[in-house]
Amino acid sequence: MLHSEKQSNANPETNPEHPAAPAIAGKPVFRADHVGSFLRPPELLAARKKFKNGEISAEALRQAEDKHITDVVRMQERVGLNSITDGEFRRHLFHVDYLTQLDGVEEIPSRVEISFQKEGEDLKFAPPTLAVTGKLGLDKAVQLEDFKFLKSVTDRTPKVTIPSPSMLHFRGGRGAISEEAYPEMDGFYADLIKVYRKEIADLAAAGCRAVQMDDTNLAYLCDANHRERARAIGENPDELPALYARLISECFAERPSDMAASIHLCRGNFRGAWAAAGGYEPVADVMFNQTAIDSFFLEFDDERSGGFEPLRFLPKGKVVVLGLISSKKGKLEKKEDVIRRIEEASKYADISQLAISPQCGFSSEEEGNDITPEEQEAKLELVVDVARTVWGTAS
Repeated sequence: MLHSEKQSNANPETNPEHPAAPAIAGKPVFRADHVGSFLRPPELLAARKKFKNGEISAEALRQAEDKHITDVVRMQERVGLNSITDGEFRRHLFHVDYLTQLDGVEEIPSRVEISFQKEGEDLKFAPPTLAVTGKLGLDKAVQLEDFKFLKSVTDRTPKVTIPSPSMLHFRGGRGAISEEAYPEMDGFYADLIKVYRKEIADLAAAGCRAVQMDDTNLAYLCDANHRERARAIGENPDELPALYARLISECFAERPSDMAASIHLCRGNFRGAWAAAGGYEPVADVMFNQTAIDSFFLEFDDERSGGFEPLRFLPKGKVVVLGLISSKKGKLEKKEDVIRRIEEASKYADISQLAISPQCGFSSEEEGNDITPEEQEAKLELVVDVARTVWGTAS
């Protein structure tokens, strides 16, 4: 039996006391959702390569992006999703393309090599390192024009995905932030919050009502190896969750009352491989209760994520989107197995506060996961099908 405070039946059509919509009134929070990125079509990758080689103009590249974004929007609508993204088709990496457009941020030679795991295979990847070399600033929202295009090609809810502010801190700590620009870290945090508030305010003014931050670092703080690496650069892993919760909360603090604010916790997603493991216990209480947002996209696709017990910290008025469908593997999960896992989760959090999605994006970097477009679409169809079975709706 799926659990709620009244141990109600999961189907709202047979039990009117069970809410169909998630427990956040007036905001676009959906039972069936997704993290945001999708496999890039070969034609789009070819266009990006031509642009990099100077063979086509920026305008020609954007026209190609517009075409393929329109196609991926139609795919999302076709499978029954109400939360629509541009697939992150204008990005190479989920965070770098955004953060390097902020004043004061530069990409420098990689300082950190991360070990990604994939079915016993050890993949070494040195992601770009970002350094704060001057005062942070932002003239207008980085995602503003991209959002306007997305909004123009769908009548459903366009969702913007941006990297979490913690992405400018965790990998380098104090050492990656100019002491000349910021002799005190409080000044850095204050400017970081201002930049994000500007982004969110500009998006809100253009009609955006769904913003998702992607955060690897809270999830990495659940992994003993990454916690030790944080200590090695002079940070305290026991204090970082509260810092990041405050930063995220402050960034969203001035959002409109009808904007849905969410974060996705990622354990690494490089061509279907992962970089961190461990249950959410080290961060759950702080994350759920000190982060002033509406929903949390959490990975629960396999044993790396631990059990559902940390959901016991989830307060009323917030939603956890259970990432039960793997975006890393093409094999389709069995519907009955997914529903069983939702039942397990409902022992720790009320079913009215739960939703479902794939565990991560399908292409956090442009090469994408080892999965076909057909398998990707089938995964999304399964998400919608499960939501309709469990809650009676994907909305």
